[in-house]
Amino acid sequence: MVRFYGRQHAGGPFLFGSELKALAQHPDFQPDIDRQALTLLLRYNYIPAPFSIYRCIAKLPPGTFLTLARGACEPRIEQYWSGAKVAESGVADPLDLSPEEAIDALEQLLESAIGQQMIADVPLGAFLSGGVDSSTVVALMQKLSSRPVKTFTIGFHEKGYDEAEHAKAVARHLGTEHTELYVTPEEARTVIPRLPRIYDEPFADSSQIPTHLIAMLARKHVTVALSGDGGDEMFGGYTRYLLTAGLWGKISGIPRPLRAAAARALRALPADAWSSVGRVAGGILPRMARSDRLGDKVHKGAALLGSQTPAELYGGMLSLWRDPESIVVGATEPPSQATGDVPELRGLDGIERMMALDMLGYLPGDILAKVDRAAMAVSLETRVPYLDHHVVEFAWRLPLDFKIHGDETKWILRELLYRHVPRKLIERPKMGFGVPIDSWLRGPLRDWAEALLDERRLRDEGYFRPEPIRGLWQTHLSGRLNEQARLWTVLMFQSWLEAQKSNAGDEMPAVAMAG
Repeated sequence: MVRFYGRQHAGGPFLFGSELKALAQHPDFQPDIDRQALTLLLRYNYIPAPFSIYRCIAKLPPGTFLTLARGACEPRIEQYWSGAKVAESGVADPLDLSPEEAIDALEQLLESAIGQQMIADVPLGAFLSGGVDSSTVVALMQKLSSRPVKTFTIGFHEKGYDEAEHAKAVARHLGTEHTELYVTPEEARTVIPRLPRIYDEPFADSSQIPTHLIAMLARKHVTVALSGDGGDEMFGGYTRYLLTAGLWGKISGIPRPLRAAAARALRALPADAWSSVGRVAGGILPRMARSDRLGDKVHKGAALLGSQTPAELYGGMLSLWRDPESIVVGATEPPSQATGDVPELRGLDGIERMMALDMLGYLPGDILAKVDRAAMAVSLETRVPYLDHHVVEFAWRLPLDFKIHGDETKWILRELLYRHVPRKLIERPKMGFGVPIDSWLRGPLRDWAEALLDERRLRDEGYFRPEPIRGLWQTHLSGRLNEQARLWTVLMFQSWLEAQKSNAGDEMPAVAMAG
């Protein structure tokens, strides 16, 4: 499968391959870092297609194929499936179904997709977090299977990061053959030095660590694993959809100076203190505000109060560094989703538009890349039932109220799941899939991070301006703010850069193809 391709200079060979490390084996490959792509890494924590970390090497966008004619200088990129067109046509032609009819139809479609993806001549299982998406996949797998499905969960001892108990309860109810592994912080941190090799280019979604760990666990027992990825994008699962719509409705009529004052007030209380308030008052807070990481959400929301349009507000929601050009030396940030370079998406507005943008950008660029590379590093194949094209096309024809009902996200998926799993096992705040990078950076990872963020080192390498990064690092160390997400983008680039230097002479797997 071709993922990366390019011709780096006039008359040079046309390189293509599934991994950048394969292209790097070609004698004509030039490992020149694309500073424009680096700004996108800082904004999103991944580098979106068609960019890659190297100049003149592109990623093939989702739903496309490449043709290079004999004698041609540049390839022709053709699209065989368009998520944007599916979203537009679905919203324009909504289904006229009762809630029960819609749930029945979704169950039938998912059963068909899952049944097809369960066909394998090797051992097969599924990731199970205990959340709505993975629990629904496993419930339908078990419904279709005559034997217990093999399910896998990684657990952590740190409060606020462990879903293993919830997954175990779901597995017990469904009767799966469940395997869980509680990972110590020390074991989790051993993954970090391997990340540059696994991800091939800088990639900074810190849930890459538990994703690789659960892939390692599953591979000890199976060769193929189904996952619940895509459920949030297809059925409106992210709380930021509600937060963006609700926040814009509240702030749009307030003068910006007052909004700035409110932002300062919200950020005056440390993130940990806000999270403590959330835990104490969780029962009386709106559903979308119930989170063990309420403080991080409050601080990010405060940074968005200056937005002038809903699109700008959502672009801010997607962004880590709001002005990456000011951080990367000699770079101009190319247009992207957060800065207004989006498909027309006719007929979509508000939450539906946000969902479509996530489907087109965040899902393939972050979520699917994270899972695919983490799994393939241990020779585990992953399959994603929610992204069966029949399921995607059905989801976009559902009225929005079937997906986001009041303040309840993924309503139809939840109702389908409750046919198989008791509501009490599922209803809880959305936790995500992460590790406590914030406290690790102040503790056991501090020396590692300090070396990578050393002011002289940053200045000598010449990619980042040291001052804002050092300031952010000191703020994080003080405990006043949790800046793990922005720091992790820089640290993952620095770690990747160090690995490229130290591994320059190592033998690389795979072979680049040249045309």
